[in-house]
Amino acid sequence: MTTAHPGRQLHLNAFLMNTGHHEASWRLPESDPYAHVELDHYVHLARIAERGTFDSLFLADGPQLWGTIAQRPAGALEPLTLLTALATATRHIGLIATASTSYNSPYNLARKFASLDIISGGRAGWNIVTTAGAEAARNFGLDAEPAHAERYARAGEFLDVALKLWDSWEDDAVVADKAAGVWGDDAKVHPPRHRGTYFSVEGALNVPRSPQGYPLLVQAGSSEDGKAFAARYAEAVFTAQQTLADAQAFYADLKSRTRQAGRDPEHIKVLPGIVPVIGSTEAEARGHEQVLEDHIVHTHGVQRLEQLLQLEPGALELDAELPADLPPESAIEGAKSRYTLVVELARREHLTVRQLIGRLGGGRGHLTFAGTPEQVADAIESWFTQGAADGFNIMPAVLPSGLDAFVDHVVPILRARGLLRTEYGPRTTLRERYGLPRPANQYVNAPAPVLV
Repeated sequence: MTTAHPGRQLHLNAFLMNTGHHEASWRLPESDPYAHVELDHYVHLARIAERGTFDSLFLADGPQLWGTIAQRPAGALEPLTLLTALATATRHIGLIATASTSYNSPYNLARKFASLDIISGGRAGWNIVTTAGAEAARNFGLDAEPAHAERYARAGEFLDVALKLWDSWEDDAVVADKAAGVWGDDAKVHPPRHRGTYFSVEGALNVPRSPQGYPLLVQAGSSEDGKAFAARYAEAVFTAQQTLADAQAFYADLKSRTRQAGRDPEHIKVLPGIVPVIGSTEAEARGHEQVLEDHIVHTHGVQRLEQLLQLEPGALELDAELPADLPPESAIEGAKSRYTLVVELARREHLTVRQLIGRLGGGRGHLTFAGTPEQVADAIESWFTQGAADGFNIMPAVLPSGLDAFVDHVVPILRARGLLRTEYGPRTTLRERYGLPRPANQYVNAPAPVLV
């Protein structure tokens, strides 16, 4: 592989999930089945990622109990609360929390992210999700989930309101003039007075403008609505792609959409997920992968797959391929892009349900890769240099050992090839680390409203 990439380096994000991304990781002798609610576990993981000079770490979330608690460690600490604790245990790494636009209000969520950004010294990021699934909807008084297009329409207005709130204090609104007895300049506070389809928000935020202006905006949807939303707002995109060709097509499409939206394509970073299973030899790595697959409980996998494909219980047979008459993506109101990815994977490789469950067990549709550190580095470099990625969402199959292995054995190779920083350097914000400018305040130098 090539060894010089002047002016361009990888962005690495550590996607942390309890005992690891593989659904059977908790069954290994090394795993702590209670780690998902232990702060020390996450502090340890954050410090490993920081040792590897990752840009950021990321916590997934949803306002519902996912599936049954029989399958794997279930439930999760609320991510903004957990990341606030991690902010005090780390110095450099970015802290990205998932939060839903479907089941939150803009004022409260904007305040929480501004607070995290202030507490962390400018390291906050928001993974914006619209939350699919009837289970979540019923937790908030709805009989069914809102339609896919409606969820994204609400998300667009939610973001517009949040941006107004984060800008509602100018950067120099605090005067702190003790002699004059003036703490702040009221003329530099701008209540949004928003009246829209989904939200009515009157007053300014009760937190000053944060170090980054507002958090790094991250998005993970790859449907048509999701890509349109990302082109308008997102600064980093987490995506699931199975092949280099598919990743290249997604990358080119999203960069083009971003340009068409009037934004600089360099200001949106595409980070596919990869589940690395690392061994000193390829055979050892395959062995680690097989041990995990051997621990899968297939009845759980069948239930989960039937839910994703919106099939009736009992519709799938373990040793048969997927039914030929699956519903089209247009009929899916849940996770459209993940539905299509899974169906295309099964069709392309003629996988039985049992084989498909094995492939999905490690990364739920993200690319899984078993190999030596050199082979993992080669795969990352290949996608990075061939127009498929600006970096990667690293999703270790087992935690903490998988993250340790990546940092100890893959990171040095990436550094030697000039693909990854060797140190953080001067303390900077997450936004700066992603090569993004601090956003201007929309109310500064804006034309005065016309009174009619």
